[in-house]
Amino acid sequence: MRLFKRIFSRFFIVALTIIVFVLLIWTAIIAALVLLDGVVAEYLPAVEPYFILVVSILWYLIAAIFVIRVANRDMVPETKIPWIITIVVFSIFGVVLYLMFSSVRPSKKKRELYRGVDAAMRKHEWSQFTKEELHDKMGRWGMVSEALSTVTSEAIAYSGTKTEYFPVGEQFFERYLEDIGKAEKYIFMEYFIIERGQMWNAILSVLERKIREGVEVRVMYDDIGCMGKIHLNYHRTLKKKGINCKKFNPFVPILTSVHNNRDHRKITVIDGKVGYTGGLNLADEYINVTHPFGHWKDNALRLEGEAVKSLLLMFLRQFDVQVKTVEDAARYIPENYEKFEESGIVQPYGDGPFPIYPRHFSEDVYINILNSARKNVYITTPYLIIDYSLKQALILAARRGVDVRIITPHIPDKKIPFALTRSNYMALIEGGVKIYEYTPGFVHAKLMLADDTVATVGTVNLDYRSFLFHYENGVLMHGTKAVEEIRRDFDEMFACSALQTREDAKRSVVWRWICELAKLFAPLF
Repeated sequence: MRLFKRIFSRFFIVALTIIVFVLLIWTAIIAALVLLDGVVAEYLPAVEPYFILVVSILWYLIAAIFVIRVANRDMVPETKIPWIITIVVFSIFGVVLYLMFSSVRPSKKKRELYRGVDAAMRKHEWSQFTKEELHDKMGRWGMVSEALSTVTSEAIAYSGTKTEYFPVGEQFFERYLEDIGKAEKYIFMEYFIIERGQMWNAILSVLERKIREGVEVRVMYDDIGCMGKIHLNYHRTLKKKGINCKKFNPFVPILTSVHNNRDHRKITVIDGKVGYTGGLNLADEYINVTHPFGHWKDNALRLEGEAVKSLLLMFLRQFDVQVKTVEDAARYIPENYEKFEESGIVQPYGDGPFPIYPRHFSEDVYINILNSARKNVYITTPYLIIDYSLKQALILAARRGVDVRIITPHIPDKKIPFALTRSNYMALIEGGVKIYEYTPGFVHAKLMLADDTVATVGTVNLDYRSFLFHYENGVLMHGTKAVEEIRRDFDEMFACSALQTREDAKRSVVWRWICELAKLFAPLF
């Protein structure tokens, strides 16, 4: 029965579709060559002995042209090597794979639609601070905030926003149900994964009640992210309940790089006044109802106040692009925001594929914080598959005396990313970075804390998919209550995590060679 379910699962169908398309293209190329060889044999028999030689030379000439193209293309350097190897080893077949899967850009039509939606949303975004005021409030961290805000209108810095940090999903869930139950106007939800179970069923029950009370409810989930979690037409089920539901980038059986661009964000906005984000998806393992990988360590951040507007506009941008419309966001923005007695700065930001987002903002935030830190930098990530720039920033911070620590899972959810994560241990440990594994289970939280003063909470993993392909979001904070709570959470995590040594990182020779080979293709995972 289990095997039967897997064979007929959406994941199996998607994988089979991709394999069939690749084989069809390859078969078409071979068939065309066989047909052409027959024509040559019939009409130009004297040339036939040289036909295969000429075709082979052309194949390798085309491959050489594409190798030069890859070498000179404006792309992340680490992605060039695997594509060059693929083209050199598989020749024209490698070229076909490159043309199909190398692009991380959304389609031209989607980019144009996004520009229109973005222009409409920008009318509602303005900074509370001048550059000088921001630097006065944040000190040297003002440079990190400024670097983020100068390249994206979404990254607005706010004061007077209340922050509350939840170190585990169970604590978040209780407060979350309470907040959505108090909604008066609308509830907007955007998640990578929703899965039927105790968590989602409880949320859905509240949403159905709020709909009966006249509250507008929108839900957007990632189609590929939810494969195996909900059925193919679950969005229609939710629509019948009165929920305005959309699937992000629905999978279609066509080979296209657009399927690389997934919506990995986790956002809830309630009446424009309360917002949630963090690492938590809406499924039972995130609140430890089920335990597929030991204790699931995750987090969430609750915002109350004007900074919620940025989460609202992020949601509306994504939703409007999916429904192909530009709506008036003003009707969802509260006329007045309560000002809370919080002394810190809260700066939500979004990230996504080029050219919709002109830079890899999330990685920039990490590198800028590492470069500005003087005392300590603590990080949690489920996957540690990083490029040269970030690796060097981590090592350079450690070498100048900063206490750099990274917490990764001890029990993996995916074996290949886990092997790639561990393959990075040796270089980082030798560079002075301390690596810890969370022994109770799996860390899914995406956290960074520096000098006990500035922190980021969000959806960004330290891997290529988050930095290059996915739509992500995070919140940069300075001097808020949540920063203090994050420091306490790190203390508790370190207490139950195992420090990795050079001996731990060595493991077996065979394993190290496998990891070294896998690392060549890490940017494509």
